[in-house]
Amino acid sequence: MLDLVIEARKASIGAHLDVRRILPFRLRRMVGPFIFMDHAGPVKDPPQTVSSLDVLPHPHIGLSTVSYLFGGQVTHRDSLGVEQIIKPGEVNWMTAGSGIAHSERFEDPKALAGGGLEMIQTWVALPEKDEEASPSFTNYQPGQLPIFAEKGIWMRLIAGNAYGLNNNVKTNSPLFYLHVTLEAGTRLGLPKEHSERAIYITKGSIETGGNSYQVGQMLVFTKGVDPVITAKENATLMLLGGEPLGERFIWWNFVSSRKERIEQAKEDWKQGRIILPPNDNKEFIPLPEDKSKPAGGPPPGLLS
Repeated sequence: MLDLVIEARKASIGAHLDVRRILPFRLRRMVGPFIFMDHAGPVKDPPQTVSSLDVLPHPHIGLSTVSYLFGGQVTHRDSLGVEQIIKPGEVNWMTAGSGIAHSERFEDPKALAGGGLEMIQTWVALPEKDEEASPSFTNYQPGQLPIFAEKGIWMRLIAGNAYGLNNNVKTNSPLFYLHVTLEAGTRLGLPKEHSERAIYITKGSIETGGNSYQVGQMLVFTKGVDPVITAKENATLMLLGGEPLGERFIWWNFVSSRKERIEQAKEDWKQGRIILPPNDNKEFIPLPEDKSKPAGGPPPGLLS
């Protein structure tokens, strides 16, 4: 029934910003097309200089980054010239395809007040036919993301289809991604439309199969079973999954079905062939020193 429990690991993406890293995991590289997942914050004690949280321009290939906030706000800038502030309940969906660079800046100190910054970022691997697609970016507003609510349950469909919900968020393969809140004692079954499914607990605790699970754990379920979870207390969950794409290699911010493509991306970044954001091109993150085998190991500690 329960295939695996993944414990989030601490990763540092800056002097003042640590994240919980969930995917990739050595025993489970992907869930459906999802190949990476970070949970940043909540940042309850912001630094004196909010810009110290910034993630400088850096490259991607072969994936889509999906950013979703619970609190705070982040300014996205990319090679296409896009400048977009993302706020809670919105979705920033950036498809890197053949190559793109972007930054994430924390430019408004007020955005870290109150509940502070809290953000989930996932990477969705692209099907082989789309790995070299032209880069693109779309911001989706809350009104474009359907909500379902009944006694004890609230959910927003971020992307894909589940529980009869669907939206116009452009995806490249079958998947589902949901933000769900449950009141204590509420029961919920997982969506049955997809073969690979997982739950990540961002707040509270849940029970399934007679066992309890807490914040920072991802539960991955075996294909073909229909588990029911119960909220032991008020809980916030991210439900995600979809259909597998086959083997993918991941190194730093690069994802590909081919090792040699990742080697090319490394050289492209070193040689400046991946364009920096035109409105944020004064600094960037250099290619990390590669102390591992080519295209091996999890990406170093970057939010995206």
